[in-house]
Parts: sequence; C-alpha cells; structure tokens
Amino acid sequence: MESRAKSMGHAIHPILIVFPLGLLATSVIFDILYLITDRTGFQVSAAYTIAAGVVGGLVAAVFGLIDWSAIPAGTRAKRVGAVHGLGNVVVLVLFAVSWLLRRGADNWDPNAGALVCSFAGIVLAGFTGWLGGELVERLGMSVSDGAGVNAPSSLSRRARARGA
Repeated sequence: MESRAKSMGHAIHPILIVFPLGLLATSVIFDILYLITDRTGFQVSAAYTIAAGVVGGLVAAVFGLIDWSAIPAGTRAKRVGAVHGLGNVVVLVLFAVSWLLRRGADNWDPNAGALVCSFAGIVLAGFTGWLGGELVERLGMSVSDGAGVNAPSSLSRRARARGA
C-alpha cells in the first residue's frame, strides 16, 4: 500500500523521521558525555538537540497520521500503526518534559527527572522505530505498488506513466 503523502515519488514520513530520531538519540549521547566528563557544553547541546528533535517529531507525525488514516480499518497494520504513532507521541512528551525540566537550570543542567525522561524516551523510541520497520518491511505499508528489484526511478518517465 502506497503512502498518501509523497514528494517526488517517495513517502514523506520515512524521510522526515530520521531527523528527530537522530537528534533525540544525539541528545542522550550528549547527556551521557556530560555525566562522564562534567564538561559544560554537553548539557546545553543536549537541550538544543531535544528542542529540535521534538519540533521535527511533530512535523513527521503530521505525515505519519496522513499515512495511517489511509490504512484499512480492522487490519493488523492499522493496529501496529496506532501503537507506533501513540508510542511516538509518548516519546515526544518524555523528551519535551526533559527539556522543560532543564529550562530553569544554569546551563541547562539536567536533573535526575530530566535524565530519566530522556533515557526512557530513547528506549521507547527504539521500540516504536521497530514498529515502523514492521509496518514497512512486514506489512508493506508505504511501499510503492510498482516496487521491485528492477523498478524504474521514481523520477523516471516510466514510473510517472504507471502512476508509481
């Protein structure tokens, strides 16, 4: 089943999710580096990457919701997509709370609550990311009907003529 929201022949949601996922994972790495080194700068970097990751996640979610709305009701894909989407909402809330807990501190210094939210968020993001892979690779969501090992480029005339 093809994605509803596409750009130049490709689904938009999978293109966008790499940014928030990478930014939020990087913020956790910055937190770990800060805990190990106690060097100022890592916690500030973590706060900025969290903010960018949450904003990017909200943008990606819009396109994910558009795609999810096209999945037929009563299917495993619809259920997996719902858990994937709702889980990612929780991920964004956890990271947003982590950011808010840092906001009032000197140099965005994270307290225990902020760290717990970020660490829980990245663990949950791993699970919801796996569910996203399940949607695409097992359930065929967002895969072009004309896909195949010898399919033409999505920008080619042949692909446009077929509507792929």
